[in-house]
Formats: sequence, C-alpha cells, structure tokens
Amino acid sequence: MKQLSTLAILAMTFLIAAGCKGDKAKPMLEKNMENLDSINTADSTIYGTMADGGMNSLILVTDNGDTLEFLENPDDTAEVVKGGKLVGDRFATIGYKQYGDLFIRKAINLTSLMGTWTSLDRNFEIKDGGVIISNLDSEKNPWTSWKIYNGQLILSKDTFDVYELDAETLSLENKEGIFNFTRKRK
Repeated sequence: MKQLSTLAILAMTFLIAAGCKGDKAKPMLEKNMENLDSINTADSTIYGTMADGGMNSLILVTDNGDTLEFLENPDDTAEVVKGGKLVGDRFATIGYKQYGDLFIRKAINLTSLMGTWTSLDRNFEIKDGGVIISNLDSEKNPWTSWKIYNGQLILSKDTFDVYELDAETLSLENKEGIFNFTRKRK
C-alpha cells in the first residue's frame, strides 16, 4: 500500500512538471482588439515612431499614442532589428512578453526601407503609403504595392522575410531563395 501511494505521488509530480515544461514565450497579443496598431486586426505588427532607445532597447510611440519599450533578448543569435535605429524613424515591430518585459521578435525600420532598390532584373522605388513605382519598362510582373503584415514584407502578391536591411543593401528571403538589392542614390 505504501508503494502505491509513493507511485501516485511520483506520477502526480511528473504530470505537473510535464505541464509546466511547455511554458514558452508567446507572441504579444493585445487583450483589447481596439488597442492593436493596425488597420487589419489579424496583423500583430505594432507600428510607431522611435522616440528613444539604446543598444538593446527600442522605445516606440505607437500610432495609437502609447509608449512601449521593447528590449532585445540577449539570447537572440540573429539580428532582430532590420534597418538600424534612429530617433524619429518609423518601425513595424513584432513583440512578445516574457518575465514581465516586452521583447523584440522582429523590427523593421520603415524609414530605411523607403528608397530606390536595384538588382539585375528589378529597379523599383518603395514609397510611403504602400506604393511601389517600377523604373524598368521591361520588368516582368512589376511590384506595385507593399505592406508589412505580421512582420513580413508583402510586395504585391509576393511575401518575404526581411533578411538584411541597411543603408546600402536590402535582402529579401522567401521559399524561392534570397533576393539582393542595392540602394540607388539620387
């Protein structure tokens, strides 16, 4: 009888430990759908302007007027902020809450994204307001619009992850590969 109660206690302890093991950081979801900083409520991206920040933080004034501080997780091995950080620049940010803090999963500097980008077969300008202008008449299926949706860049019907974004380079990745563009200076 004593062995049976010991086994029951061990089984209960195992079940409790197994139930706690899957408690990982989850994407930040607003409880009140009216607080989402997006036109489309299914988009979890938070849009705002950088007000301050440092090497490991990003303070945004959201389009709704809220001020949020995002931290970069020191355990992240990949660069989570694409396009650099400059006060006054617009950002599209995906965050998650962990240990009571708000962390960056992915942030795209929209100000850095604006401009004319070229490759061997494309020459296009990303403009504010979701507009793309193709500068090549011979371009097949030119992109005409853009938006950020759940941290991904959508160019017309093509969806990409922003692999790299800096002053001179834009690298986009999808299932077909990585596409590299260079900034054309005026």
